[in-house]
Amino acid sequence: MTQAQERPSTATPATRHHQVVVVGGGNAGISAAARLLRALPGTDVAIIEPSNRHYYQPLWTLVGGGDAKKESTRRSERSVIPKRATWIRDAVTTFLPEENAVTTAAGARITYDYLVVAPGIQLNWSAIPGVPEALGKDGVCSNYSYEYVDKTWEFIRTFKGGTALFTHPATPIKCGGAPQKIAYLADDAFRKNGVRDKTNIIFATANAGIFQVEAYAKTLRAVVERKGIDVRYRTNLVEVRPDTREAVLRNLDTNEETVVHYDLLHVTPPQSAPDFVRNSPLANADGWVDVDKNTLRHTRYANVFSLGDASSLPTSKTGAAIRKQAPVLVKNLVAEIQGRSLDASYDGYTACPLVTGDGKLVMAEFDYDLKPMNSFRIDQTRERRTMYWVKKYGLPRLYWNGIMKGRA
Repeated sequence: MTQAQERPSTATPATRHHQVVVVGGGNAGISAAARLLRALPGTDVAIIEPSNRHYYQPLWTLVGGGDAKKESTRRSERSVIPKRATWIRDAVTTFLPEENAVTTAAGARITYDYLVVAPGIQLNWSAIPGVPEALGKDGVCSNYSYEYVDKTWEFIRTFKGGTALFTHPATPIKCGGAPQKIAYLADDAFRKNGVRDKTNIIFATANAGIFQVEAYAKTLRAVVERKGIDVRYRTNLVEVRPDTREAVLRNLDTNEETVVHYDLLHVTPPQSAPDFVRNSPLANADGWVDVDKNTLRHTRYANVFSLGDASSLPTSKTGAAIRKQAPVLVKNLVAEIQGRSLDASYDGYTACPLVTGDGKLVMAEFDYDLKPMNSFRIDQTRERRTMYWVKKYGLPRLYWNGIMKGRA
């Protein structure tokens, strides 16, 4: 096959079989498929992905902070599908691993020899009463939505003072630093606009600390102190009352609830594995695809692999983590196809470019043991303008031209 093909979703289920089926056309699915086709060019690979749009989501923090345009983060899905892969524009609804098959929303049954599960993470907006109705209006915004990310900057830019509340939920989330990064950018914008002295910034996080790696947490605590941000640990947003502009916060240790009036509210939604993963035989007790943390192969099904946000890998859910997971998964998948032992091992590497203000960034990199794993020969615990440039200019180019092509 010389180019990506979009198969009609009405094809007869009995006729659909592929050697490798990849579920998900995001960062994880595309990078794994591209690498596999480079390693074994003749492999029959199908990617099941319903969306016709592909997004570079790490830049949404800067969109919300007024330093990037959201349109620059979007491309067509077809443009990132590897040329020798088959694109099935459909959505998986059921996994049948005992039958080496999946079923889809269009009623198709697709069988496989090997399966790569990479559908990403599910944003559960409705888990917080009031959020779906409030989003995008009257100061309520979120960088986790392409539709509303530019509302974040609109509300920050036009803010006249009052209470600006930023939240981090009590679930795993993609890009764990994103909820606090936008608070730092908002602080800078408020100062430039002359309204910071009339503003109370609250960062309500369900976590017990500002960051899980102490080397970087020390810097972030200093940032919070310098900016005068009221950080409320072990605090979860449980309800929004848009009519009165009130947010209900619950302390996770005492269960005590506090009602905060907001003038700006940035919501990070609770997140989980997609429902069709959580309710499948592939899931562990917490709903994530149950894989070995080093080989990325499923713990019960030898021909199933997973990477990215939907996997059970005990590391931060970031694009940087996927960049290190994809080579390991592909090496081990190729070994499985060829009947060899699985020797490649993932060490839990992840990275979180922590924007601490306009033109300032701490490049946090670490492994399963929370040990820093620096890529640059500098002190990465310090705020640096050069690292901000890496995030704004370098990483998007690496993503589109390297990672999506299976080259980086």
